[in-house]
Amino acid sequence: MSPRTGLARVLDDLGTTLIDLVRGDPGRATDIGGVVIHDPHDDQVLPPSALVLGVGVREPVEILGLLSEHGAAALVVRGPVDLTEEIIEAVDRSGVALLGLAPGASWTQLAAMLRSLLAEGEVDPSGTLGGVPAGDLFALANAVASLIGAPVTIEDRSSRVLAFSGRQDEADSSRVETILGRQVPTRYSQVLEARGVFQQLYRSDEPVYVDGLPADDGSLCLPRVAVAVRAGDEFLGSIWAAVRSPLPADRSQAFRDAAKLVALHLMRQRAGADVERRLRADLVSTAVEGGPGAAEAVRRLGLADQACVVLALALTHPHGDDPAEHARLLAERQQIADAFAMHLTAVHPRAAAALINDVAYAILPAESEDRALRIATDFRGRIGNRVVVGVGPVADGRSLSRSRAGADFVLRVLRAGRAPHSVARVSDVHGEGLLLELSDLISSRGDTVSGPLARLIEYDRKHSACLVETLNAWLDAFGDVTAASAAVFVHPNTFRYRLRRLAEVGEMDLGDPGVRFAAMLQLRLWRPDR
Repeated sequence: MSPRTGLARVLDDLGTTLIDLVRGDPGRATDIGGVVIHDPHDDQVLPPSALVLGVGVREPVEILGLLSEHGAAALVVRGPVDLTEEIIEAVDRSGVALLGLAPGASWTQLAAMLRSLLAEGEVDPSGTLGGVPAGDLFALANAVASLIGAPVTIEDRSSRVLAFSGRQDEADSSRVETILGRQVPTRYSQVLEARGVFQQLYRSDEPVYVDGLPADDGSLCLPRVAVAVRAGDEFLGSIWAAVRSPLPADRSQAFRDAAKLVALHLMRQRAGADVERRLRADLVSTAVEGGPGAAEAVRRLGLADQACVVLALALTHPHGDDPAEHARLLAERQQIADAFAMHLTAVHPRAAAALINDVAYAILPAESEDRALRIATDFRGRIGNRVVVGVGPVADGRSLSRSRAGADFVLRVLRAGRAPHSVARVSDVHGEGLLLELSDLISSRGDTVSGPLARLIEYDRKHSACLVETLNAWLDAFGDVTAASAAVFVHPNTFRYRLRRLAEVGEMDLGDPGVRFAAMLQLRLWRPDR
């Protein structure tokens, strides 16, 4: 992160409209490491200088002390805040700034806006476009507002607010509502649609003047001037300025020029996101495979000093029969991998995930397999039964390849359908995994079923009998004839007769533990029921 993503910068861009400084020195935190939602029921690991959202926090005093121990930069609580002497003392003692979220503002939208703001410098921190750091839409919005002398918002194709300038207090209640909700209210967008405003924006590069719309209190909102943002023929979004009269010719030209610059920033962000995804995939791949570049990849991911678990996720329907189905599966894999990455980074900001071939691998900082298992199970519960997840053992940054091997082992067992689980650790599928490895060995040598089981299979084929089924049921029931006969829906006396017959045909001494073990192993490896 660059210094411009410090707490002072956040307050400059989002202050007065979304959040206010209640107490503390914003200049102390010059490099915010991430945004975290406080959970009192979980042992959270905070990034350095975290900005913590205290959703539902009523008494911030105790939390401030805890956040100070973790090096947090600031705590946001729902405003207005009653600044008592106790709170003043706690803030001053902890060094953690206390911020208040404006009444009516959404926590979800604040979190999205903060993450968007903090991520702006990651696209190309050394590059500039039009004198503004590449991808920094908030700085660009302020620059445009200065050019035309009016507060502006930059919006995407769906009228969602991407960034906004300062001086929004010069606008009206509808603009404040738009920023708080990070979306133009439906009632206003419907009126704009009916007036043909969006159609004009789609067709022209000229600024469109919009008379004031009626507000809820019966008054008129300030007029707006909007200009389309496009790259070639592609409509990317628009810029909206709250004005009191049409823009003069020079400012109108500046507004048009600003739209071209915003388009460059949006395209740079899009390209940067693609580059970031590919880079992250390369780092994750290198880190989990081991080798000479693994240590550097782990360091660049910020996981060198972390105990981690590798997770391996795959679709339960991995193959496409035709080109169209194959393309759909590729898109679905990427979509689920992105959702997996988002889920994990919400749990731990340093988690890293990427799609490698047809498997989404993730590196999750965690001290135990149990925690990783819970997190993976929670993710699968959110997206349904489309995936299986293998959880590797805990490893440090230098031995992630060992954790990846464990995750791959589990994933292969789950994809083969040899375990009743959908999310599992090595210890959960140890027996099934051994059988799968034995099956691989048998297959590689070209072995076929032989001995007593081969004789029973041949007898069943010739006489349409059920001796293999009888043996399998008897072994599964530990020799309990009553339970075994019930499992195959025959009378116990009939079952006993079949049992004697299979011993004769198979030339088996069912009283010999070795014979029973060999038969059970063969049944598991060749699975004649398939």
